[in-house]
Amino acid sequence: MARKISAMRAEEKLGGFATAKKHITVQYNERERSVDNLLSLIRRDAIENRGITDDDITEVNVYIKPEENAVYYVINNKVQGQIEF
Repeated sequence: MARKISAMRAEEKLGGFATAKKHITVQYNERERSVDNLLSLIRRDAIENRGITDDDITEVNVYIKPEENAVYYVINNKVQGQIEF
């Protein structure tokens, strides 16, 4: 039993879900956007329209509302923005 638990702990630390490549896509009404694409658009909007530099960004919270055709974001708990879904 101890070996099984040790193996499970090793897997948690070295691999498995935590280190697996992840691809997430949001689909709604015949439209779809990958999370990577949305994050790229958010980054560009923040830099070009919100006066933020890439180095300033430490936290990004994203709220996807496809029924409103909108993706809202908050950077560093201060800067708010919106992009089109």
